[in-house]
Amino acid sequence: MCEDAHGIGRRALFVTGAAAALTLGGVSFAAADGQDQETRTVRGTLPPGSPDFVYVPVEVPSGVGEIRVAYTYDRPSVPAGTQGNALDIGIFDEHGTELGGQGFRGWSGGARSEFFLRADDATPGYVPGPVGEGTWHVALGPYTVAPQGLSYELTITLTYGEPGETPRPVYPPSRAKGRGRAWYRGDCHLHSWYSDGRRTPAEIAALARAAGLDFINSSDHNTHTSHPHWATEAGDDLLILLGEEVTTRNGHVVALGTDPGTFIDWRYRARDNCFGRFAREIRRAGGLVVPAHPHATCVGCGWKFGFGEADAVEVWNGPYTPDDEVTLAEWDNMLVASVREGRAWIPAMGNSDAHRDPDAVGLPQTVVLADALTREAIQSGIRAGRSYVAESAKVSLTFTASGARGEHAGIGERLAVAADTPVTVRVEATGAPRCTIRLVTDQGVLYTSDLLPVSGSGAAEWRTTPAYAAYVRAEVRHETAAGPVPGALAAFTNPIFLGR
Repeated sequence: MCEDAHGIGRRALFVTGAAAALTLGGVSFAAADGQDQETRTVRGTLPPGSPDFVYVPVEVPSGVGEIRVAYTYDRPSVPAGTQGNALDIGIFDEHGTELGGQGFRGWSGGARSEFFLRADDATPGYVPGPVGEGTWHVALGPYTVAPQGLSYELTITLTYGEPGETPRPVYPPSRAKGRGRAWYRGDCHLHSWYSDGRRTPAEIAALARAAGLDFINSSDHNTHTSHPHWATEAGDDLLILLGEEVTTRNGHVVALGTDPGTFIDWRYRARDNCFGRFAREIRRAGGLVVPAHPHATCVGCGWKFGFGEADAVEVWNGPYTPDDEVTLAEWDNMLVASVREGRAWIPAMGNSDAHRDPDAVGLPQTVVLADALTREAIQSGIRAGRSYVAESAKVSLTFTASGARGEHAGIGERLAVAADTPVTVRVEATGAPRCTIRLVTDQGVLYTSDLLPVSGSGAAEWRTTPAYAAYVRAEVRHETAAGPVPGALAAFTNPIFLGR
């Protein structure tokens, strides 16, 4: 359960076990009374330090066929180093704003200045369906507020008339043809025009195929409304999983491969003690919990919830940058802690987080050993850590450890031999010209190869014992530009654990 707190005064400022919220005075509309359309305008100013969510109640009478909302807000100049104004928007219907999202009807963040909903259609990011009688709430999210405050104007228009028919959703299949037990390439963090991306599902699917991917996962910010729009893009050659990027004020998490139509609420912070509840919701819906870009530097992007609920962690996000290097080091420290404490370890992933041109779908990609190209098999491979991350489909790795009597283990597995048993670790790489292979253990980097030839193919072997190395993982790095700073990753693996 989330922690509870008691509400306080001024026009229903309250805390509901989630981020603080403010409900303002309501907007009323008369019954149709022969009119085709009615419009109301609401203005207000939010001060610095405003609650995370501000709700504007809208009394919707019967007979409404469409609701349309447009908004603007001021963007005053601010001193260097000070955050300016940024205001997100969404809407909840007559079922209310209670945490859990029963009344959720859409969210576009800051990507759109207006939206509409009716039974047969809605703006991308919003849920088509009847405009029911009752109290709706326009949800404002003051992401950042300038020292001068944030002045906004809402224009709400109701159009009366008979509702259309809501289309029955059709979702992509959870299975593609595949190649049996094989290595499958995927990108599980992608944004379409159903949130703040600029690409259609068709465009993303085409780019995924061009990048050599076998599977993708939809992950629009705080909305599941793209789910029915992927069905026509799936095929024997491309498995499309469905999910969401749950975008809180204390970090983002990819819900990977949830049941079709699953919505996960995001309106809480780490201090509200709610994340466990929603991590369990992701799992109950058949998904994996994957904290995204834990050390990203954008406001609200850094991961503050800890990793106790994680099924995997997105170590590499988009083109390789210093925050990915920090996340890689943190993940390696977690591997050491799992060995020390004898507990389960958290596998690593890499995804593109692609939104628009020139973002490259499949940079990077997670390469998973799975029994089939199905939702369940891919998730099982990710959860078990039978995977590595590569910058493109050109890069391939094999990584094994073997004992003196023919014992063998691959990525994500354990070579269960005695502590003093000689172990041979071997890495083979292709598609990595002038890169180096590094082997990393719980002591750090213990082996670095010479540069691979311009052909990009090469191998490295290293010998150790379980007493000396509790695990080994491989990195393939580009040439470094200066001194001891390691080059950007071309690929890296999950570990092989050594010893019993």
